[in-house]
Amino acid sequence: MNIGFFTDSYFPGIDGVTYTIKAWRERLEARGHEVYVVYPASSHDPDDHELPVRSLPNPFYSQYRLPIYRSLSTLPDLDVVHCHGPATTGLLGRRYAAEHDVRSVYTHHTPIEDYLIQALRVEELSQAIGKLYVAYENRFLQSFDCVTASTSRIRRDVEHTQLPVGIETETFQPQSDSLFEDDNPIIGYSGRMSAKKNLDEVVRFAESAPEYRFVLVGEGPAREGLERAAPDNVEFHDFMPRERLPTFYSSLDVFVTASTCDTLGLSTLEANACGTPVAAADVQPFDETIGPENGARFTYGDLDDMRRAISECLLEPKPTREAVEPFSVDRTVDQLESIYGVETADESPDRMPAPAPP
Repeated sequence: MNIGFFTDSYFPGIDGVTYTIKAWRERLEARGHEVYVVYPASSHDPDDHELPVRSLPNPFYSQYRLPIYRSLSTLPDLDVVHCHGPATTGLLGRRYAAEHDVRSVYTHHTPIEDYLIQALRVEELSQAIGKLYVAYENRFLQSFDCVTASTSRIRRDVEHTQLPVGIETETFQPQSDSLFEDDNPIIGYSGRMSAKKNLDEVVRFAESAPEYRFVLVGEGPAREGLERAAPDNVEFHDFMPRERLPTFYSSLDVFVTASTCDTLGLSTLEANACGTPVAAADVQPFDETIGPENGARFTYGDLDDMRRAISECLLEPKPTREAVEPFSVDRTVDQLESIYGVETADESPDRMPAPAPP
């Protein structure tokens, strides 16, 4: 099949959407499909199957660009349109599907309304615009043949198929090498540093836990303020090359996150696949993905409970890799092929079996 991925974020930006598209594309192509990626033009040097859309700088978040327009006539013949964002590129994909009468799929990756406070800086304004945005995205999603999301809850008024974005379990495996030499337990994080990731909670906890060493990896608008507030036992690093992440995850004693905006928390499951337990806030999606077999959850905002969860992760080995096997990307691609092959709404796999939570 000829499959078109229409995404509003892509390389050189680094996030879960970008790496998900890369992993899905590689595996679908290995199964004989042609996959084209339509994305906002940037400094990324495209290959023959990467099709840039003219774009402008994003004044709110420099990692992402604002796509403008590309003529449908410049796109290849597609059998399936799969959109990964609700902005201009996603609208382009939906237009293509409607005009060419091909199957349309949408994957809900990010609750964008959660990021508006960071962008607009005025809570009342961001909440008002957030409500308008959610209403818009509800209508947008309802126009697709199939909508997928990583967990059973999507926070949108639309029926959806539960489809975890998937972990590259052949890449993310326990490593014998360690990046750190330290007698103290190493508590770490890797991902975007934005307001709703709530890394300020981790920094606050670090101040009360000098017996731990904290290593926070990533970039984003919240990082500068976090560095100013961080005590001496916290260190920051820029995003690591993808190939170094398995060693980083394996070097940690515990991965910690207080995020309240994730739809799956890919980095938490990647850490699990490398043998590292996760201490996560007791909010979605972690109430579905993190449990006694692969970590512990804590009450958001309760530093004493965060300490308990981290201590619990340190107490004894957990079968973390076994716990996250249901989230393997190869299982995800099996489901993708089933979704793409359905010809009518009656055959649509709107309720595929979900992976059992750990």
